[in-house]
Amino acid sequence: MRVHLVNPSDVSFGVGVIAPRWLYVLAGATPRSYGDPSITDETLSPFNVEQVAPGDVVGIGIHTSNAYRGYEIGRLVRARGGLPVFGGIHATLFPDEPIERGRASAVVRGDGDLAWAEVLSDCAAGKPKPLYEGGSIDAADFVMARWDLVPRGSYMWASVQTVRGCPKHCSFCSVWRTDGQLPRQRPVDPVVEEVVALRRMGYRFIALADDNFYPVTAQDIERAARQDDKRQYEKLLSLRRERFDLMDRLARISDDLVFFTQITMEAAEDEQFLRAMKSAHIKGALVGVESISAAGLKGMYKGFNLSGEDLVARLKRFRQFDIHVLGSFIFGLQSDTPEVFEATSELADRAELTFAQFLPFTLFPGTVDFEKWEKDKMGACASSEGTNLTRPWLIAASDRPKLYSPHPTMSADEIREYTQKVWSSFYRLSKIWKRSRCVSKLRSRLAFVLISKLYRQMYANTGMADKSSGHAKAVRWARIIARPCHALFSARPMPQIQVPEPAQLPE
Repeated sequence: MRVHLVNPSDVSFGVGVIAPRWLYVLAGATPRSYGDPSITDETLSPFNVEQVAPGDVVGIGIHTSNAYRGYEIGRLVRARGGLPVFGGIHATLFPDEPIERGRASAVVRGDGDLAWAEVLSDCAAGKPKPLYEGGSIDAADFVMARWDLVPRGSYMWASVQTVRGCPKHCSFCSVWRTDGQLPRQRPVDPVVEEVVALRRMGYRFIALADDNFYPVTAQDIERAARQDDKRQYEKLLSLRRERFDLMDRLARISDDLVFFTQITMEAAEDEQFLRAMKSAHIKGALVGVESISAAGLKGMYKGFNLSGEDLVARLKRFRQFDIHVLGSFIFGLQSDTPEVFEATSELADRAELTFAQFLPFTLFPGTVDFEKWEKDKMGACASSEGTNLTRPWLIAASDRPKLYSPHPTMSADEIREYTQKVWSSFYRLSKIWKRSRCVSKLRSRLAFVLISKLYRQMYANTGMADKSSGHAKAVRWARIIARPCHALFSARPMPQIQVPEPAQLPE
């Protein structure tokens, strides 16, 4: 029995920006008695189903956007006598769907780190169970990724996870429901060991693939300190100390490392935390701005964000500590008007964002917004067969609507058109070159320009193109840009680097 792991995708670019971590974690969770898994990331190249022999196990990880392709792969695998096993956030939310649509032999809900070995054992015995409950495992049980299996020259960035879960409850996000609101922080030692292993291999750029790198805010500590029962205070204080311990260790690995993470905007008010991030070479962070208006933020349960000029000041605060922000904005909220697009574009410039993404409001399963839409039956989608669905991901990508949540004043085409104009304005070459002054060397500025253009092609043009010809053109351009971009992000291996010892941090 051979083990295969597949990350489905309708589009292949030849080179990836960030390595999909789950592939290599499950490879690490595969007992050595089964040999090294065969790994396919379809964002690099399509899966060759002919390599699957009868009895082989094929692990297919799906999120909502690639579920349709994942089910197609499952059916192809089953037709060859293989055993498709589905996991991932979408399979966790809809465990019956992979069986019905993808002919799954088994489905894993929740974390697969520990459940995967049991699945393989049962498959080898010819007795796979339909459903395995992986649950939410303890952070100490997170499996180390098998980065030695990464094909060379494939990814610009590696990825290391330090925490799962997010204490927030944003209406458009499913993370706090599927991964929990209690942060599960991975012990510092294995995180540092994994980073060192990656730098030895030649990776300088590493994404800290966390739901929220700032899971305990300074305000959380202050509130807990005012309570009579100090147990919560001590627990939060311990989690915060672990964050600082991690950043101290990261700072002492190699001065040429560059980390990128995802964080809430509240961190801008925590000077001690920002200073530690800077020392740890965390040079970039995705910050979910979402909306520039108080009404938009209130509708998404994101009142902890600021709006207007206060928002500009808070975003600039990150830059004072040399942390470059990738601002994430959502268009098409019920409170949005046509004027919000230009206003957002201007704010992104004034806030001196290094990168930005402008996303149409999308209803993802597992979120409060999706459940409301589903309950109210607001605008069910029509499939190619004319059947109304509240499961738009079951429609072929070529027929699937880009937007399906009705807006009170704008059509889907208008929202998409306005959104593309904002992308075009922010990623105009003259603006990109001006922003590239954040780095000094010509090679670095060239890399900045290329990654900016590549990001635009991959996430705006490819994802939002409304015609097949436009989509194909965006993919071609992305493939052309990706190769030289990868060369600029590559680094020499440093096999001599050692794991730094823990330091005694102040209380």
